[in-house]
Amino acid sequence: MPSLHLPTRLSLWMLLLLLPIGAGCTTAAVATPRPVLITIAGSTAMHPVLQELTDAFTRRYPNVIFTLRGGGSTLGEEQIAAGRIDLAASTLFPPEKTAPGSARLVRVPIGVDGLAVIVHAGNPVADLTVEQLRRIYSGDILDWAEVGGDAGEIELVSREDGSGSRWLFEERVMQEEAVSLAAVVMPTSRDVVDYVAKTPLAIGYVSRGLVMNSAAGAPSPASSAAGATPAPLRVHVVAVEGVVPSLTALRRQEYALIQPLYLISRGQARDALRQFIDFVLSPAGQGIVARYHLPVR
Repeated sequence: MPSLHLPTRLSLWMLLLLLPIGAGCTTAAVATPRPVLITIAGSTAMHPVLQELTDAFTRRYPNVIFTLRGGGSTLGEEQIAAGRIDLAASTLFPPEKTAPGSARLVRVPIGVDGLAVIVHAGNPVADLTVEQLRRIYSGDILDWAEVGGDAGEIELVSREDGSGSRWLFEERVMQEEAVSLAAVVMPTSRDVVDYVAKTPLAIGYVSRGLVMNSAAGAPSPASSAAGATPAPLRVHVVAVEGVVPSLTALRRQEYALIQPLYLISRGQARDALRQFIDFVLSPAGQGIVARYHLPVR
């Protein structure tokens, strides 16, 4: 058999080298991950921190899309028990008795919150006892002058039934007494802040994450649209028994009105839900939590 000329042998050798390159160019492109939709509902007090957590997670995993709903902690727990949402946000302590449909609920603590008592920025009252708060909200104390403030009829602001903040306030402050029927009832924590900020004689209670930053006792700017400069809040936080809900006070358990922050799944979270919860408990996620609440890690 005649031998190949050198140029021919070189051409074949180069062709063989190029074949894998050509083959590599024809491989299929990496498939785009399918969209994953996650609905979280419940505590409005947790909305600011959840907004930032979900935004940060979506930047890492653009295919995961979140819908955040309010409704209060009780509604969130009812909806997750019924399987109508993917995760519930709740500030309620675990019930002593398991309610029907809740046996498979898994509570993951992500932080600790303090319920801040707020008044208008022009109100000079700086400190109230639990007893004074109870007498104010029961209607026994009607005028700010009775607790060291300027004369004027106190306007009460409370939360709606099903709110974890209202449950804690009634459990720790009101005890056996009912909140006065004269109280203005607000559907969300943000509504409470906005109302008190516009009403010089009002008093309300909200998550410390809405009105304080991580520094002890420092006010937090009001939340605003992306890109807008936040406006200073026209409220100030009143100390309860001489203590404001700073992160240090929460960590030392020195503050009277402390509540947990939970993400609740129906059964053990899997796939994207598990990834999100793991992110929330990671150093990056807990760093975000620390901007609003006391982190658990």
